[in-house]
Amino acid sequence: MQIILMEKVVNLGTLGDVVKVKNGYARNFLIPQGKAKRATEANVADFAVRRVALEAAEHAKVAEAQARAEKLNGLTVQISQKAGVDGKLFGSVTNGDIAAALVALGFAVDKAQVRMPLGHIKMIGDHPITLGLHTDVVANITVSVLGEH
Repeated sequence: MQIILMEKVVNLGTLGDVVKVKNGYARNFLIPQGKAKRATEANVADFAVRRVALEAAEHAKVAEAQARAEKLNGLTVQISQKAGVDGKLFGSVTNGDIAAALVALGFAVDKAQVRMPLGHIKMIGDHPITLGLHTDVVANITVSVLGEH
């Protein structure tokens, strides 16, 4: 299926690109999320008219994400969990826990934005975490897991 991208999509393209994707990916994810439209003649003409406004809105989103990233970079978040004597946690610290701790500190972060490539945290100590605030903007924070007995 041919689609027009309405925003940058990782590993697919940028705003305004006409790309071919599988039908299910377009129908079930891209189009319902507002990330794309079918590449019909009417939609291509409509996009050409609205391109400047869409690009301005995209630049505003990136600028807002960069401002949030500047505030978050280098931040240390402390999370307390029950731990054993050897430093292993009973359970783990998930991306939802980290997002909730950031919201408690006054930062608007969704748990989907917390990237944990090594999986959930299962040991006490300091762990570097990245936050994907936008497809082009990443903030680096440190999560300090404290053990409580």
